[in-house]
Amino acid sequence: MNEESSRLQLLHFARQVVEQQATAALTQIDQWIADEERREAERRRGELARPAPPEWLIQYGLNRTNVDAVHTGDCWAAAKSGRCHPASREQAVDALTQQVPPCLHCRPDTALGILE
Repeated sequence: MNEESSRLQLLHFARQVVEQQATAALTQIDQWIADEERREAERRRGELARPAPPEWLIQYGLNRTNVDAVHTGDCWAAAKSGRCHPASREQAVDALTQQVPPCLHCRPDTALGILE
């Protein structure tokens, strides 16, 4: 009888251990879910708070004084140069009329309606 009683106690103990482990695992997963939901909400808030990209960009030379090119605001080549500054439509048109070359990839002269 003592062996059966010990076996039953061991089974109850094993059940308690499994229950504790499952509860701990669920708590950890719930924390991971909450963390991910918080990150996703922060990402969405960041996207909403991000200012609109400029329509036009002026690319400056290495010495930061010479104007090298005019780009549209979403030009991939301008993003790689790191030397571009936002510009108004008027500034972009003015630069192009003063013989600043348009980007060969995004063709801001075509987008602005300026034909050579």
